Amino acid sequence: MCNSKTIEEVSEMLVEQQAQEQLQTGIYFPSPIYTIKKEEFLNGARAVFNENVAPIKKEKKKNGDKLGSQLYPVVMTGNLFNDPRIQDLCQYICQTAWNILKSQGFKMDDKATTFTEFWGQEHHKHSAMDEHVHPYGAQIVGFYFIDVPPDSSRVVIHDPRPGKVMAHMPEENMANVTEASNQVNFQPEPGLMMFANSWLPHSFTRHGSLKPLKFIHFNVAVQQAPQVCPVPAEVI
Repeated sequence: MCNSKTIEEVSEMLVEQQAQEQLQTGIYFPSPIYTIKKEEFLNGARAVFNENVAPIKKEKKKNGDKLGSQLYPVVMTGNLFNDPRIQDLCQYICQTAWNILKSQGFKMDDKATTFTEFWGQEHHKHSAMDEHVHPYGAQIVGFYFIDVPPDSSRVVIHDPRPGKVMAHMPEENMANVTEASNQVNFQPEPGLMMFANSWLPHSFTRHGSLKPLKFIHFNVAVQQAPQVCPVPAEVI
């Protein structure tokens, strides 16, 4: 007569067996986020930023629009990418965006990157940014941080997979970034540059400092590279 095993004994046997095995793990459909410190662009970016934001703040003050009384107390500039003083910054961002897309496996050899938006944002106390993405042609989005006082907003990147979000389970420890995480946050600092694919949702936590957070937010699109027409042979 065979001895029957209890549930506990079977469970212990399986645990021991699995401890000796190694699952083959493949990571697919990743959501990369790229960061780099580029302080050499700070002086030019800060000068252009402050020059462009000053008249907007002056106009708001003239109209009695107090930043502290707004739901989202933020000042935004128009596009800044045509200013010659920051062409080195713009060129670096466009080339880096091209390199990122190339490294991700996209066919880029006959493509060029170009800005759709490149604007300054000055966030005052209690300001925040809701979760969103950037459609309408943008492929890469990012930030270049200029002034970051203590208690500034943090950048939050959200899981872009709706199925994963809908089926989300409680995490063992939300302080750890794991495959279970629904979001990850980053602490900005002056000179920090961030890049991500445009389909990756992002937001900013509420700004807690009396001094404003200043950064450039940019969107980069892809277009067909100009083709050089062959020069016709000279007819003699």
